[in-house]
Amino acid sequence: MSSKANGELLRIEHVAKRYGQVVALRDVNLQVNRGEVLGLLGDNGAGKSTLVKIIMGYIQPSAGQIFFEGQPVDLKSVALARALGIEAVYQDLALINELNVYRNMFLQSEVTKGGPLGILNDKQMREASLRHLENMGVNIPSVDVPVVKLSGGQRQAIAVARSVYQDAKLLLLDEPTAAMGAKESAQILDLIQRLKDESEVGIIIIAHNYAQIFDVCDRINLIRGGRIVFDKPTAETSVQELTDMVVNEYRTARQAVHAG
Repeated sequence: MSSKANGELLRIEHVAKRYGQVVALRDVNLQVNRGEVLGLLGDNGAGKSTLVKIIMGYIQPSAGQIFFEGQPVDLKSVALARALGIEAVYQDLALINELNVYRNMFLQSEVTKGGPLGILNDKQMREASLRHLENMGVNIPSVDVPVVKLSGGQRQAIAVARSVYQDAKLLLLDEPTAAMGAKESAQILDLIQRLKDESEVGIIIIAHNYAQIFDVCDRINLIRGGRIVFDKPTAETSVQELTDMVVNEYRTARQAVHAG
């Protein structure tokens, strides 16, 4: 575990989510510490998306309790989750392609010069964005270019940097290296490693490709059938162990199909 992981940040106890007769989550227990990177792995339909939506306040659990920084919280909305310092970066990134980098960095939190007209203070936003991106080690051609001209990895880095700039305490990254080449994926993983080494931001990486994210994670959770079935520090497991578990799951599923 990272030396920065010096206290509980998020704790989920016995959380369940039902939609009528359909059970999406059942008795989920999960913990993330400050400065810790948790890999949340699972197949499609395993419950990852439902759990993330609960943490972000999009939906409310049917049962269970959530604690943030040691206090019980009722995450009734996204606004409340964000006010606590919980931010998410999804695959669509929520960036505006036509806007330049520094305008995207301050999207929905624009700095104005004051007065009745509320004129945007582009100079201040530009300088702050440049300074923040340099401090995080994010390399882009210029903060003045529209984000549509950046690579997928650069856009992902901008979205992550924006969340950190907005004082995120817990950052949820949904498939951060999906559809990226090796070089772009390496850039994103390097950025996550720097955040882990240099800050107390807790990070949950939601991913299918566990081999790709394994090295930056402190701990791995595997969710299956709406339940966390595996929770180990990465130092005590391996990509091979995870692969064997997934292969066995598929074999069991296939046998059940043929038996039916």
